[in-house]
Amino acid sequence: MSTRAITNTTAITMDPARRVIENATILMEADRITAVGPASEISVPIEAERIAGDDMITLPGLIDSHAHAGHGLTRNLGGGDGDAWFQACEDIYTRGSTPGFWQAEARLSGLERLKAGITTCTMLLGGGADHYRTDTTEAGDLHCAATREIGIRTMLAVGLNRRPFPKRYTSLDLARDITLSFEDQMAVCGELAQKHNDLLESRTGICLIMPVYSPAESAQDPDEIRRMCDAAMALREKHGLRFTQDGHRDGSIALAESFGILGPWAYLSHSVDLTAEDMEAAKRSGASIVHNPSAIMSVLGRCPAPELREMGANVALGSDAAAPDRGYDMFRHMAQCLHYHRRHFRDPDVMMPLDVLEMCTIDAAKAIGLEGELGSLEVGKKADIVMLDRRKPHLYPPMMPLTTVAQFANAADVDTVIVNGEIRMQNRRTALDEGAILDAAAQELQEAVARCDLTHLLAENGAAG
Repeated sequence: MSTRAITNTTAITMDPARRVIENATILMEADRITAVGPASEISVPIEAERIAGDDMITLPGLIDSHAHAGHGLTRNLGGGDGDAWFQACEDIYTRGSTPGFWQAEARLSGLERLKAGITTCTMLLGGGADHYRTDTTEAGDLHCAATREIGIRTMLAVGLNRRPFPKRYTSLDLARDITLSFEDQMAVCGELAQKHNDLLESRTGICLIMPVYSPAESAQDPDEIRRMCDAAMALREKHGLRFTQDGHRDGSIALAESFGILGPWAYLSHSVDLTAEDMEAAKRSGASIVHNPSAIMSVLGRCPAPELREMGANVALGSDAAAPDRGYDMFRHMAQCLHYHRRHFRDPDVMMPLDVLEMCTIDAAKAIGLEGELGSLEVGKKADIVMLDRRKPHLYPPMMPLTTVAQFANAADVDTVIVNGEIRMQNRRTALDEGAILDAAAQELQEAVARCDLTHLLAENGAAG
């Protein structure tokens, strides 16, 4: 059994006391943390592999509660034209993607997350409510295999398109057109749950997703929507799955509660312009809210994250990556979150660094039901650990580590990443063939764009002609 010790580090523990320990020692045995505390109180076994924590800030592995598989390859299409980009995603994901596309994207986004210190992430298998790649298990299988290759954890959200059905796709081998029913997608989600739902040990979990319905939309056919909701909940209960939704706003959370799809196993992204009834429904049901402060929906509306936290609802942080204006740098999203709400209230004290750190560690772990296993540096928890190199001008002088991390750090400051007790990156070096991952990503995008006749979206708006 391997023993490792991080020594002489500044530890942001996120434990119940929210301890920040200078000159800390952290011991690991295999995949678990066995000791956390001041160096003077912890004896390091002579056989332990020592990881020098000098000039490092050490914190729990970051958890990104909302992102999209597929977008890692398509993020730049359209040159800033959001509508064109979104349509391109749908075209590629449903009609122009191959197994190679999904494998390359999973490896690329996984590498980006690893190098940004994200050890766990919820990834939606597609972009939005209308084009989940759940016609077969193949895209999901490839994503999960890539997750294990990279060495991080992925909660893969697989699910159900927006009515009406059937939906038209092109098969992943590009050989034929297929029609996809609600029942077809349900069956595929069940198969993926049987194969990949073990986030702690295999590092892949399965989360069920279905569209957000607005009050106006639900009024068109409430019985059909309720039937779909009932079927989705039966599948969730059968496999013990978490449940998520993408894009709540303006009355939709209260409506979701009326359809019976809210509970402590649910986490709801975006959640902007909420009504009082929405906020009470979230609190009453125990559902978590995922705030995406850098997303377009947070430009078009406002997520009342501070107010939700104040009333006792759990709020996690998500990147909503990748997209034309954002990636997986959770440090950026923490800083954005602070500025977003301070500007709204015109109050520089409305949120503090500790608040946003909680939202992408312990509170994010709670959103996926694993606050007893992830999200903090505590004895008995999984050894998912991130170390930042603070010996840089923008992180100096070496004081106030909470402020340093939440307001000044960026993904490039991540030096070492440990997942399940295994060192996946050290001195910013991985054991992966990073060049091959990058080359495959570029090639697969070029081919997908050509297949879908979207080469015009490679032109950058504003570039000299």
